[in-house]
Amino acid sequence: MSKLGMLYEGKAKKVYETEVKSEYIVEYKDDATAFNGVKKGQISEKGLINNQMSAILFEALEEKGVPTHFVKLLSDREMLVKAVTIIPLEVIIRNVAAGSFSKRLGVEEGSPLAKTVLEFCLKDDDLGDPLINDDHALALELATEEQINTIKKYAHEVNNTMVDFFDTRGIKLVDFKLEFGLFEGKVILADEISPDTCRLWDKETNKKLDKDRFRRDLGDVEASYWEVLNRVKNKG
Repeated sequence: MSKLGMLYEGKAKKVYETEVKSEYIVEYKDDATAFNGVKKGQISEKGLINNQMSAILFEALEEKGVPTHFVKLLSDREMLVKAVTIIPLEVIIRNVAAGSFSKRLGVEEGSPLAKTVLEFCLKDDDLGDPLINDDHALALELATEEQINTIKKYAHEVNNTMVDFFDTRGIKLVDFKLEFGLFEGKVILADEISPDTCRLWDKETNKKLDKDRFRRDLGDVEASYWEVLNRVKNKG
């Protein structure tokens, strides 16, 4: 499988066409951004870590019946994926109060939530990825009602699987962002699952092991990313 023209370059990945119209190659970058691109930097070998971790999580989710765009790993930094059309919604699942949720609602970071929260954001950096609800998504024709219901169903299934997955590795899944796309008319999970897109805390100490170490200048960014990948690979 070889790269043809580059279709898209985002903050964390490059996407290439291949000789197979229904498949793309995703190349993971070391570039790091925060606050919708305002803060920029690099995290050494982040692309390698996020590529490998995403592959492991996608395979685990496929085993639980959640369809994903993942086909196979091609190299340390590249994976072959289904050629999805991304639905312009960011789906956020929150198990513990943190980040913008805590700031918006005045809830102390680290507080367990009585119910898992699912939020939608419009995928638009220029607008700051604003929070929207189902009615906004329907009014703007971002997705159909059936697609929204499917996205919600899969998002909760992803959460249930990943909470258990990380718990067995001594990690608390605080919250995470998902993106979905359409492939052959069906909704499937796309994008990535990594310390870039998940808040992951050590279960015993609550040490942050994710992109917040970059966002908040906490240090040990690379070491924390590697720790997550090593725990993901080695259960228990």
